[in-house]
Amino acid sequence: DTCRNFHCKRGKVCHADKQGKPHCICQDPAACPPTKDYEHVCGTDNKTYDGTCQLFGTKCQLEGTKIGRQLHLDYMGSCKYIPPCTDYEVDQFPLRMRDWLKNILIQFYERDLNTSGILTEKQRNKVKKIYQNDKRLGAGDHPVELLLHDFEKNYHMYVYPVHWQFHQLDQHPVDRLLTHSELAPLRASLVPMEHCITRFFQECDGDKDKLIALKEWCHCFGIKE
Repeated sequence: DTCRNFHCKRGKVCHADKQGKPHCICQDPAACPPTKDYEHVCGTDNKTYDGTCQLFGTKCQLEGTKIGRQLHLDYMGSCKYIPPCTDYEVDQFPLRMRDWLKNILIQFYERDLNTSGILTEKQRNKVKKIYQNDKRLGAGDHPVELLLHDFEKNYHMYVYPVHWQFHQLDQHPVDRLLTHSELAPLRASLVPMEHCITRFFQECDGDKDKLIALKEWCHCFGIKE
């Protein structure tokens, strides 16, 4: 099977021609495997797709058109009303996001105490001090005032989680710049819970070049140069 180790980008599938040579062709959205309701996704065209296979197959078939260029994965789940983000809410967003990233790293560290594999040894060493100092705030939602006070008092604990998330996203390619597609996995999973994330990322792009540099990312989260 010449297609076995032949890679195609999302929205395309491998097809062997008459000579057996593999090529990438657009996925037929109608041929996508059936999905469960919880696998539905919402496109930036505000249409619900049965899954990412159907969405990216549709995008591929529209390649070269304005509609195709503008069609992306908006968020996980069926399309619904997303309330607009107020100035106050977008100002508070980094407080919750920093705390969330810190808690994710602590959870990874706790899992690695029993079975290693999620974090590298270098990452575990970075998170160890955060873990040891994190017994001040219990799990759960905290008032904005408490999060702000904790950030100001324990600033050093929040620097690494912000850097870590940037480098987790900066993969295709690793160039210290985040593209729309690199941000999509984080953004798409959080939009239904954090409706300010889209505006937050837009405002992080200070020079409006559709790329978020590490410096811009850190600035958005209040991390000093």
